Amino acid sequence: MPNIAPGGLGHVPVAVYSCATSTHAVSEAERRARHYADARHWHVAGAWTDRDPSALLDSRLGWQAITGALSTGLVRGVVVAAISQVVLDAAQFAALGVLVRDRGGFLVEATSGPPHRTLGQSEHRRTLFEGTAGRFSYGHLGSETSW
Repeated sequence: MPNIAPGGLGHVPVAVYSCATSTHAVSEAERRARHYADARHWHVAGAWTDRDPSALLDSRLGWQAITGALSTGLVRGVVVAAISQVVLDAAQFAALGVLVRDRGGFLVEATSGPPHRTLGQSEHRRTLFEGTAGRFSYGHLGSETSW
């Protein structure tokens, strides 16, 4: 099964992981991670949860299940709602991502998504497209310009 880089689209099986002490926090983290995966057409093969964020990652039963699923090919990626659910900082998250890649997968944080389009951005893109297609919408500029 092909790996698709984080942010890409495709039917890739992923695991959703959350770690929090309260049921509400776990539910919210899982909802956010599932939404992120769904927006990319990734198939959520399973959701694993641990309840002790202070425990070492390797000793958490949910995380152990995910590493097993990565090793067997059941999942190709891991989606977490926030890096704080698995590590302390961005550098550790990057290092953990390398370990996950060594198992043939990818690790991604469920961010809020792509930035919203700015006012006039769609018009600008349409103009660029029409210009490259030879249909310049500003006829008064196109016909008078000589190169």
